[in-house]
Amino acid sequence: MKDEEKKPDLVVFNEETQQYDAALKPYGTSASSPVIKPLNTASWKNDGIQRVNKQLKSKFDEVKKEYETLMQKFQYNDLIYNAKFNFEPIFGENYHLYHNKNKEPFLSIISPEQCSFEFLGSFRLNTDKMWEKIDLDDNSNVSSSAVEN
Repeated sequence: MKDEEKKPDLVVFNEETQQYDAALKPYGTSASSPVIKPLNTASWKNDGIQRVNKQLKSKFDEVKKEYETLMQKFQYNDLIYNAKFNFEPIFGENYHLYHNKNKEPFLSIISPEQCSFEFLGSFRLNTDKMWEKIDLDDNSNVSSSAVEN
């Protein structure tokens, strides 16, 4: 482009369309136009960050609790399936897990009131062949640490 064709800096000329388009701009183009001041968005951002963090923490806590529940179910099932028993468990029936004298786990139909072995918990086999821990009225204070060992 030649120097003589160049427009002065104060003139708003669009070289692509070859038109004067100052009136089409979304902002002021003359020296007397109002000053464009950037908005202070820090408080809006901080509020958004706090809300998002609160939501994410809530969801994280929910997922963490679900993970812990799944891990506990896994530990129970692992312990029971590795325990000794000489019968085929029936779906929906209650069974009781004990430690024998050698600290080996075994599954029994005998209730804790009728047995002198170390009681670990009561369980029920569901139709998915997953063992679910159940709380009997007298044995609601069974420690989960005994089951984890």
